[in-house]
Amino acid sequence: MVSDMDQTRSNQASFDDQSDWLSRTAAGTTPSHAAGQPGNYGLPGMFDLPTLRGFAFRQRYILIATIVVALLAALVLTLLATPIFEARSSVRVEPQGNYIVEGQDLAPAITSGQVTSYLQTLGEVIESRKMAELVVDAMKLQENAAFLGKDIDDSRPPGIDDPQWEAQKRDLAIMKAQAGVGAEIPFDSRILKIRFTSNEPAIAASVANQYAKTFVADDNRRTLENNAYALEYLDEQISETRQRLQDAELEANAYAKRNGIVGPTSVNADNSYGGEGGPTITALNLAQINSSYTEARANRIAAEQKWLAVANTPAAQIPEVQNNEVLRDLIGQRSILSAELADLKQRYDDTYPLVAEKDARLAELNRQITRTGSDIKAGIRSQYQVARRQEQALSAEVGKVSRDTLDEQDRRVRYGLLDREASAIRVQLATLLDRYNQIAAAENVQTGSITLLDPALKPGSPVSPNLTRNLLIALVLGSGLALTLAVMREVFDDRLRSLSDAEDKFGVPLLGHTPYVAEDEMGEHASAGGNALDEAYASIAIAIDHVLPGDTKVLQFTSSQASEGKTTSAIALAEKYARLGHRTLLVDADLRRPAMASALGMDRSQQGLVEVLQGKIDFDNVVMREKSNGLDILPLGTIPPDPVELMASALVRNFIVQHRDKYDRIIFDSSPVVGIADAPMLSRHVDATIFIVEANRVHFGQAKAALRRLRAAGASIPGLVLTKYRPQEAGQSYGYEYQYYSYSKDG
Repeated sequence: MVSDMDQTRSNQASFDDQSDWLSRTAAGTTPSHAAGQPGNYGLPGMFDLPTLRGFAFRQRYILIATIVVALLAALVLTLLATPIFEARSSVRVEPQGNYIVEGQDLAPAITSGQVTSYLQTLGEVIESRKMAELVVDAMKLQENAAFLGKDIDDSRPPGIDDPQWEAQKRDLAIMKAQAGVGAEIPFDSRILKIRFTSNEPAIAASVANQYAKTFVADDNRRTLENNAYALEYLDEQISETRQRLQDAELEANAYAKRNGIVGPTSVNADNSYGGEGGPTITALNLAQINSSYTEARANRIAAEQKWLAVANTPAAQIPEVQNNEVLRDLIGQRSILSAELADLKQRYDDTYPLVAEKDARLAELNRQITRTGSDIKAGIRSQYQVARRQEQALSAEVGKVSRDTLDEQDRRVRYGLLDREASAIRVQLATLLDRYNQIAAAENVQTGSITLLDPALKPGSPVSPNLTRNLLIALVLGSGLALTLAVMREVFDDRLRSLSDAEDKFGVPLLGHTPYVAEDEMGEHASAGGNALDEAYASIAIAIDHVLPGDTKVLQFTSSQASEGKTTSAIALAEKYARLGHRTLLVDADLRRPAMASALGMDRSQQGLVEVLQGKIDFDNVVMREKSNGLDILPLGTIPPDPVELMASALVRNFIVQHRDKYDRIIFDSSPVVGIADAPMLSRHVDATIFIVEANRVHFGQAKAALRRLRAAGASIPGLVLTKYRPQEAGQSYGYEYQYYSYSKDG
């Protein structure tokens, strides 16, 4: 055990470490998570690590028990369950198909984004009742006692005939087949797996294989039915379209006859005759006459311009005259003759016969040349006049034919409608014939989109019950249930757990806390100094001295209910003050159930405080003085019949006034507050009331009510002390308190 001087130095060191925090706590400015105080490590909210750790520790029993019960239940159910076997067969799905000839792509194409939906649809088809009926009828499962159950005949209802019983067994077989089958839809392949479960492995394999065969056969059947339906439908459409085409062509031809619409026979692109595209005779005449008129008009303009150019020009100067071969020849002859005549005239006179002959011939040539030029000029004028008369004649004809064409156009509008309708029906008929030929050719090579891949094998081991899986499920469900129950308990449990709860909920400074010590270890802790409990009370004593004014001497220790540690705290603090050299008086003021004598290991005295207050005995005769530490103890004495009246009287105030100057500290260990009026009455006479709260036991509402009663009585409450604090309940580590209070011991 450390000496009083060493203890004093240790306490002073603790005081130096906490003085600043206590000052701010008394002023109401320190948060509950101040330095040196365990809290939430700066993580606000209810999901921080200490809070979760404390929650798990407090609810550990219900968490563990619920999970263990869930695991045991899963184990028992697994051992009692009937083993189930599962067999799997697989089929290959080709939504697009392999088309050998045109016409096999009868169904609409399935895009890549629709493959999953297509496979999902196939899976629902496999699990449908229709597929179950096909499988049951193919395997005659209604007659299989192993499939329906060996006791199926014993369950036959009375009063039904054989056909009705067979129908009921078939319905039962269909329901069992539908309940046992399942399809696995792939996400990254086109292999569809069909599984079937049964309590018989052979039945599971055979039914799974039959499902695969039936599924493939059903797909092929639907493909053939689709082709047959398509051919039948196209045949009806072709017959109907042919009749419509015949009626349309006859109507168009009759209309053309009635209205005189005549056109050249032509061959269409589809090798059919007729069509409104060819021009009629009237239209051809108009085009031809219009072309001739255009040509005549051009000729007339050219002839007119030519005549106007030569009308006032001498004939000899006209280019056509100058370029005429006959005139050139005549002019040439005239030139030769003129030369010969000139030569003769140089030798002979004009009467010379040869000269006269030459003159006559020259005169004739001149007359021919003049007449030829005039004829050419007259020809140009004649060409102009002819061209003008031709233009006028063609213009009149164009007007007449144009009027006829305009009249015919009105009739061709209606004819065009009839002809276009016939052409559209003709194209439709050609398309239907082409499609019919394609499907007819593809019918012989058509294959289904589903083919059998792997048959199912007889399973060697059951898939259910699966002990590992069931235990995992039970673990998950049990953990969820355990967590729910624990959270519900935690929600409805308002007991004080942590140091921060004490300050945050009550709004009163926390003067300190003491660790939890078992009842059988209290004696060992009381006899040994320097332990965690002793260090805790030393720190509390310093905190009380710091927050109370210097003239505060009389203290009351109380709690909301019994057994919270108020008596232990009063004794421990009284001993601490006495060891620190303070003259201390410890008074047992619990007039209901005094426990101080038992806590001190003494026999209960029959005389004490009650007798002193009543004046039956002198104070010095009943007070017990411990010479080792200077502590005076005043026991209760006899329990009075009227404790409230005694506490409410002036006797207690007079007692305090009488002994205030004799002691540095007077500590009253009073009764609890809840349900008893003693403590509130006593709180009126003392200088301060230290409220004791037991962690993990006292409910917040109860402690809050006790504080409210004390304040209503006029008590001065400088702070509270949290006793029996368990760090693990608050989420702290197990060795937190012992490490916190082991500094002075280790040092």
